[in-house]
Amino acid sequence: MIERILRLWPARKGAAPIVPEKSVAGRTLLLLITIMSFLSAVTLGGVVLVQKSAIAWSADVGREVTIQIRPVEGEVMESNLRTAVSLAESTPGVASARALTIEESQQLLEPWLGTGLDLTAIEIPRLVVVQLADPVDADIEGLGRNLAAVKGASLDTHAAWRQQLNTMAGTIVLSGLLVLILIGAATVLAIVFATRGAMASNREIVDVLHYIGASNRFIAGEFQGRFLSIGLQGGLLGTVAALLFFALIGTAAGNMLSSEAGAQVGVLFGRFALGLDGIIGILAVVPVIAALTAITSRVTVRRYLAQTS
Repeated sequence: MIERILRLWPARKGAAPIVPEKSVAGRTLLLLITIMSFLSAVTLGGVVLVQKSAIAWSADVGREVTIQIRPVEGEVMESNLRTAVSLAESTPGVASARALTIEESQQLLEPWLGTGLDLTAIEIPRLVVVQLADPVDADIEGLGRNLAAVKGASLDTHAAWRQQLNTMAGTIVLSGLLVLILIGAATVLAIVFATRGAMASNREIVDVLHYIGASNRFIAGEFQGRFLSIGLQGGLLGTVAALLFFALIGTAAGNMLSSEAGAQVGVLFGRFALGLDGIIGILAVVPVIAALTAITSRVTVRRYLAQTS
């Protein structure tokens, strides 16, 4: 009954609410939640980008196999290359096969041997790049058996590379989730201290409410409403800042991708395009942060009142 009267009683003009809306602790908590929301959204966006890139890497690598033909004494390299290309093209599930030229093969060695070297006098292994129409239906085992007729030929399905890529992506995703958990724990601790500080600074108001018969549930609800508002504001500000951050980074990365360093960044994160699912995931930070703030403040208030009553 007391709670209903307090909620419905018309407040006089200029009257302050039970929990002050503007205070040093409230502004500090708002700033802290904004920062935590920004960090959570950026971490979540980074996880989404890496996961998307990993899926694209795995799909690209899975649609290509390589035939390596090593120089063998008494064998004609060009003839072996033509045979390998013919065997690959006749294999079910293969879209195309192409032998790399001697110049392309030499360019592949430049990162290890350097540029400007004359490799014409050296017999180097040659490669045949095989594009698969459907990695599932392609008869890779049959191609490997047929290549046994070509001396010096071996088939590389890039399975080891795919496993390493998946392991790296999984590690990054797991690390991102751990960071999110740590950010959430830090946010909870900050809310607990802020709530207890607000309770201590408004101790007289709480005592008056107890004196007139207000229950701990009612008082906790008032604090929960205030902190829910702070959580919504901070979560929205942090999320909007994170979306602007990704938009700016995406624009800058688009201008940098022409350089070598930018290309390497592009390989890891793509073009920083979150996509619809990434944007929805980041926007979900707002209700999560708001709910976390409200629930934590309510539990803290109830425990505080139970200890002091």
